Amino acid sequence: MAFLLGVKGMDRGGKVSRDENYSRIPTLQTALAYEAIYGKPVRELFAGFYEQIAHDVSRRAKLLTYRKHEPPDPKRSQALSGLALRYQKSVV
Repeated sequence: MAFLLGVKGMDRGGKVSRDENYSRIPTLQTALAYEAIYGKPVRELFAGFYEQIAHDVSRRAKLLTYRKHEPPDPKRSQALSGLALRYQKSVV
């Protein structure tokens, strides 16, 4: 697996193990390599990380909806509101 991922160094197996045990966040290049190997989207392979990131983005989008803009932009408000609600339901 380490060879397929392009991992180099003495602790190749340990690096792969830490990715698989979710004890470290893989680089984008490594995450995309996992997607190529397993044929599943990164968000499924690293579902726990994805859910946390989606929740954080949703929370930040919600904060942006409260900011005052002169003049208010309805398209921007609608987009932020949709983003704020998108992942709110899927994360507890």
